Amino acid sequence: MADVVSEGAAGRGTRTLRAEIALASLMDDQDSPERLRRVLEQALVFARATFAAVYTPGEDGDQLCLVESAGVPRRLYGLRDTYARSGRSPVAVALRDARPVWLGPEELAACAESRRAPAREFHLAALPRHGDARGACLLAVSEDPAGFDTDGRKCLELIADAGAVDVPAPGERTEGGELSAGAFSLAMDTGRVEVGGEILELFGIGPDEFDGKVETLLGLTVPEDLPSLMSVVEADHMSIGERELEFRVLQPTGPPRWLRLRGHLLPGGDGRPARLVGTLADASTLRSDVTDVARVQRLAAALAIAGTVRDVSQAVVSALRGPLRADRIALAELEGDRLVVTVLDPPEPEFWPELWRTEWRSEWPDAPVRSMPTLAAALREGRAQIWPAGTALEPALAEVGPGGLAVLPLPGVGRMAGACLIGWDTPHDFGPDERALLTASAGLAGQALMRAHAFDAEHELVGMLQRQLLPRRLPKLPGAVAVARYLPSTAGLELGGDWYDVIPLPDNHVALVIGDVQGHSAGAATLMGQMRTALRAYAVEGHPPDVVVSHANRLLMDMETDLFATCAYVDVDLEEGSAWYVRAGHLPPVLRHPDGGTEIPEADSGPPLGVVRQADFPMSPLRLPPGTVLALTTDGLVESHDADIDEGMDRFAHELAVSDPAHLGLVADALLGNARRSDDVALLLLRYDGMAVRPQREGWTVWRVPQAVGQARRFTRRTLRSWGVPADAMDAVLLVVSELVTNALVHTDGRVRLDLMRINHRLRVAVADSSARTPVKPTSIGWEATGGRGILLVEAMSTAWGTVPVSGGKQVWSEIPLEG
Repeated sequence: MADVVSEGAAGRGTRTLRAEIALASLMDDQDSPERLRRVLEQALVFARATFAAVYTPGEDGDQLCLVESAGVPRRLYGLRDTYARSGRSPVAVALRDARPVWLGPEELAACAESRRAPAREFHLAALPRHGDARGACLLAVSEDPAGFDTDGRKCLELIADAGAVDVPAPGERTEGGELSAGAFSLAMDTGRVEVGGEILELFGIGPDEFDGKVETLLGLTVPEDLPSLMSVVEADHMSIGERELEFRVLQPTGPPRWLRLRGHLLPGGDGRPARLVGTLADASTLRSDVTDVARVQRLAAALAIAGTVRDVSQAVVSALRGPLRADRIALAELEGDRLVVTVLDPPEPEFWPELWRTEWRSEWPDAPVRSMPTLAAALREGRAQIWPAGTALEPALAEVGPGGLAVLPLPGVGRMAGACLIGWDTPHDFGPDERALLTASAGLAGQALMRAHAFDAEHELVGMLQRQLLPRRLPKLPGAVAVARYLPSTAGLELGGDWYDVIPLPDNHVALVIGDVQGHSAGAATLMGQMRTALRAYAVEGHPPDVVVSHANRLLMDMETDLFATCAYVDVDLEEGSAWYVRAGHLPPVLRHPDGGTEIPEADSGPPLGVVRQADFPMSPLRLPPGTVLALTTDGLVESHDADIDEGMDRFAHELAVSDPAHLGLVADALLGNARRSDDVALLLLRYDGMAVRPQREGWTVWRVPQAVGQARRFTRRTLRSWGVPADAMDAVLLVVSELVTNALVHTDGRVRLDLMRINHRLRVAVADSSARTPVKPTSIGWEATGGRGILLVEAMSTAWGTVPVSGGKQVWSEIPLEG
């Protein structure tokens, strides 16, 4: 007999043999209400399918209805709840022809009934179940580019036959015409429900007390669970096909009881009402230690929405550690020959081997693969390895699971994505169901890890590009502190158009700018960079806020782009504690006063930039007593799907009011805590403290007369005396004034103005004229030269000098230290 078995085994692949063993153990468990789903799970493990389902004829026989499924959500492949039995869908063809149907991506594209819309490339198999009088069909999906291999097809054939007796007939009844003990049938038009005897026992009511109304049963449900339950039993919410949920019912004594409902809607027709049929069971009896396939489905659902590597890691830990009662679990990405840990649970170093603790460099350690050759071998083989308690392993592995260790290589597309290590401190027995759960989870996690790694890399690139278009750092301001934050959107990988800027201006002014270009694209980000540069250039030229914004509007109109932008521009006078602001279709600023109250100033706004060429942008004043915080933000922080922008602004103002302005960075972080990440967000805060020392200023208009330079010198001497500057410190200042005023009169036309500003022991001399041409310092001067020495003298007398553009010309300035 042993020879016969060996001969038979030699003709079959290893996976086929393992599938036979697993299915045989499931067939022995005749009383398990979850057996059909557990049979389908074997298709995920041994046939390497990503989805498996069973279809069986409905009550009228015209439709093939989905009665059970396992794996990822079927909507990923556009699969339906029902198919016409007479149609050309794969399940219908397989049943009519009594033969398996194997379809690749090309055949599926030509099969109109196979799915509703193209979602991704995959292979599909439909196998009729032999020996099933009702005509059930197994349907399986594989994302492997090569489809189902020979072993996979044999496994599917075994699985199709193994579960034939498990397929439930809709509304199955006993020979006497009554529903089976745990079954129910609900008429969707009248709300009348037929139930088996066990269901009444679960609800704690007798047959004589039940009036046949579904409302009676709903009345015994825990109120918090009613919304999810009503989504199943109300016709408007129930889609054709399988539904499953758990809910609680009140008990005469003790805590509520958990029940699990599984059912599907049978469509009506020809005068028959639609009916919801299914089973109801005590959830505690269905929850085995580790074989609950719902965990795999929950993991698949969590991984489907996991965007980042950290999200994937947390989903795997949540799905496995609790159900397996593991003491520790680690998940790591494979980068070359290094394993980069992405999550440890528990996270504290003392729970992990000493060798791991020596590799702790940052949040997580690098898994020391070189010290764990057994782990390296498992990764090369690419299959799950399980070592019971007492197995001789290297210390770095043995201390992870002294009572038992499971290593799950996480396969990706074409390479190994990473590994998951699960350890127990006390001796642990590894059953076949647990092994199946581990294998199925590894395949799902590997694919998700590859997707998340690609998403993280691309999102980091997008964020880097976005940051390059924003200020690298904010300037230090006299009498004020500015803080800014930018959060890129996590929805997709497109660049956003939000920006901010802080522009120091002459005379202790500063311009605060925030804006938002329409859309999320490379074009929006490019336009954002252009608008930020343009506004900065116009501001530095010395224009008032309305002119700055008006110039930017005309520039955007001339660019002939389809995009527009909103903008808020605030010119703050740091000496006086006042400001003028202009809005171009943007949110208003929010003021937090020193007493903690907040205000959203009401003022007119101009249209967005790039919409109307000849537009007015009215200026509005602001008063900023010391201690005031001025906040500017974009709509991503205050607008959401469930609240309009006014509610968002009120919430933003309230959060600003309860904050502590002493720590402006913490205030910014707190304000961004509730930001919706479907849009990018810019936030700019300025706290005005008031200048401790205010500068002294005087100005003089230089007339074009022969005595102009002498008059400028006399004005300067008189001013310095009034300021208490010693006479011996005036000579350098008078020389600089003479040279700058002379240059302006000789080399330019139009108005010339001299401005003096003193702060502490530093004097600034500035001469403005109507020429935009910057004076050039000569590289060399011969004895015969008649000019060019003035700028050299100014440079020699000054600690710093330069030119800045101003409206209609330039300003040449020099800073000179004052003694005493």
